[in-house]
Amino acid sequence: MITFVSKVRQKVTYVLELTKIRVGISVGDPNGIGFEIILKTFQDEQIYDFFIPIVFAHPQNLIDEQKNLGLSINICSLKDLNKPNEGQLNIISCWQEAFSIKYGYECSEAGSFAISSLKSATQALKNGAIDILVTAPIHKKNIQSEAFKFPGHTDYLNQELEGESLMFMITDKLKVALVSDHIPLSAITTYLTPEIIEKKIFLLEQSLIQDFGIKKPKIAVLGINPHTGDNGVIGQEDDTLLRPLIKKQINEGKMIFGPFAADGFFGNKTYHEYDAILAMYHDQGLIPFKTLSFGEGVNFTAGLNYIRTSPDHGTALSIAGKGEANPSSFYHAMNQARSIFLKRKEFKKLK
Repeated sequence: MITFVSKVRQKVTYVLELTKIRVGISVGDPNGIGFEIILKTFQDEQIYDFFIPIVFAHPQNLIDEQKNLGLSINICSLKDLNKPNEGQLNIISCWQEAFSIKYGYECSEAGSFAISSLKSATQALKNGAIDILVTAPIHKKNIQSEAFKFPGHTDYLNQELEGESLMFMITDKLKVALVSDHIPLSAITTYLTPEIIEKKIFLLEQSLIQDFGIKKPKIAVLGINPHTGDNGVIGQEDDTLLRPLIKKQINEGKMIFGPFAADGFFGNKTYHEYDAILAMYHDQGLIPFKTLSFGEGVNFTAGLNYIRTSPDHGTALSIAGKGEANPSSFYHAMNQARSIFLKRKEFKKLK
């Protein structure tokens, strides 16, 4: 019998060498679909040829969820983080007791458990106990507390991993990075400065080179205003900010083009001509990305010395506990993280 994950595997176009990677997994909101997509992914025994998984949760929650889903997975309660078992789904407890799951229910307790999992996994990444981090979806409202005041994973990891992060949505065929991510629309034009945009272009270019093996990346920059301002009729920012900045980049020998009006750029499929696209704000980049790639897309936190990916969807509280969650994006997130890990090792050897 060919499992769902095996079918997904056949669609993966990049080739990964047979090296087992220690993947740390934070489980996200326990009232959502995090446990389900993790378990469905690891029901395929062939995946253990490529990964040594370590889930940061409570073993009983995974055992109970497995029974609810009618799956058969070799779950192991791990005592020593530095001695994970191959061929098993290792669970290391970061909670004293199993969480009492209420599928689809929003509550701060679920957010607290999600953050405990994230913090434990992040610390393991920093300590070198895991090679890569894959995060299941969190609920941005539930996670807010005096101890955690970040709008999402990216901002937290940017602080903890002491880097300059870039939110980068990726598939094999489409890559969209964001200058601003979880920022209110009313604050966008204040946030967009030449320094910020140039930094994001630099991070995007470096990621394409070291993480994807593209020696001379060709990058498209989307405009700020509708129709990139229509020669000043609908705003001045594209003429005063973006065009001079892009011209400077070109004069420095970089393949940076634009600004492009986002609607036409995606509507006429111009995105096929570029290695990556830099969007100015969240929805400008993520609406077309998810429309074109939903279920296969991966959220990659580029710009850091550590590798973290996540699926391109949220907690899906409306279908939690029903067995309907599709694990394909989580599966792709794991494979992309592994591919980037190996690409970086190759890049370092060539330097």
